[in-house]
Parts: sequence; structure tokens; C-alpha cells
Amino acid sequence: MNAHQSIGWAVSPGQTAYEAAVAAMEARAAAIAAGEAGELVWLLEHPPLYTAGVSAKQSDLLSPGRFPVFKTGRGGQFTYHGPGQRVAYLMLDLRTRGRDVTRFVADLERWIIAALERFNVKGEVRAGRVGVWVARKGPGWAREDKIAAIGVRLRKWVSFHGIAFNVEPELEHFSGITPCGISAPEFGVTSLVDLGLPVTMADADAALRAAFEEVFGATENAAPPL
Repeated sequence: MNAHQSIGWAVSPGQTAYEAAVAAMEARAAAIAAGEAGELVWLLEHPPLYTAGVSAKQSDLLSPGRFPVFKTGRGGQFTYHGPGQRVAYLMLDLRTRGRDVTRFVADLERWIIAALERFNVKGEVRAGRVGVWVARKGPGWAREDKIAAIGVRLRKWVSFHGIAFNVEPELEHFSGITPCGISAPEFGVTSLVDLGLPVTMADADAALRAAFEEVFGATENAAPPL
């Protein structure tokens, strides 16, 4: 990608079926690798479901019959997707971005943290715990809650899968899994609305886009691949 080429930014309304979304995402990533399509960020919501990354342990699926479960090629363990959670699939060409996976994941973390800053929320990363976390405390208690998950994969140096950013999902739905394999009581899951912020999905999208451009470069409106 030359310095002047914008990254496509697509938003799908409503809920998008998981398997169809993954197929469309993989097809677009292959087209990017072949030089037949431009980079794309695709924002969507899924119906309630669990996904199992390549490191998932079956024992971390606590409620097997609750929601559909999909095995996926992304990194990580079990995670939840559902309404009120903004999923951003990232089809970016790392051949033009330094071919540095560690830096890429760090940039994803910086992006999420910068988006949270727009709502005066301090997001943090922790060694050994993937994703972005928010420290919370009250009288006699303190814990850290995950507000965004990261799970990406590369093929021919083009990324796919991406992030899951909790705006207003049903947090109880996370109880059917051990999210990302972390079960200690001092770690939980939160969202912008759970933190007391009246944030809409449109508000979150605007923050994500502005923060993304700070980290990765200019975007332009694009059609969803599905």
C-alpha cells in the first residue's frame, strides 16, 4: 500500500451470520494477498455464539448447548460474540507494514486504548493476558475486567479476524465459557455501558475509526464484503 492509499472502512447493519462472515473475510484476505483488492476494516455484530481459537480447551466451554460454537483459525481460546459487541475484522497487508507480528498486535492494543480514551476510560494491557483491560475497585475489592479481545491470524502476511469491543453486550452470556482461559475471580468482563457510560454503537464506531486512523492511517467508506 502506498502512503496515499486509504484503507476501506465498511460497516454492516444488523447481525451477520458467523460462518458467512468468516468466508467473506477469508476471500477478501486472499484477494488482498493476490494484489486484487485493497485493505479493509469490516465492522459488524454477530448473533450470540462462542468461538474456539486454536488454543481453546474443551473444559473451558462451560455451557456446551447454550449457543452455537464455531472452531476458528484465529489465535487464542474461547470467546463470546453477540449483539452489542462491535467486532472489527481487519484485512491488512503486513507486507507493506514491516512484516512484524509483535508490532501489529501492539498497534491493535494502541488502537483500542486510544478509542477508550475518547470516553475517558483507561484501557491497559497486561503481560500474559491478551486483550485490553480496565482496572476497577470499590470499598474492599479490586479487579481487572476485559473490555476488548484480540484474536488475529496471518496468511501470506495478510491479517484476518481481529478485535471484539464490548459496547453493550449481555455480559451474562460470557458465563458459558472461561473467556480466553482466564478464570481467576479477580478478572472479569465489562463494557462501556457496564462502566456507566451511555455509549451507542454509533458512538463507539466513531471513536474506533478516529483512533484507527491515528495508528494505521486514513480510511475511506467501503462496501461490506457480504
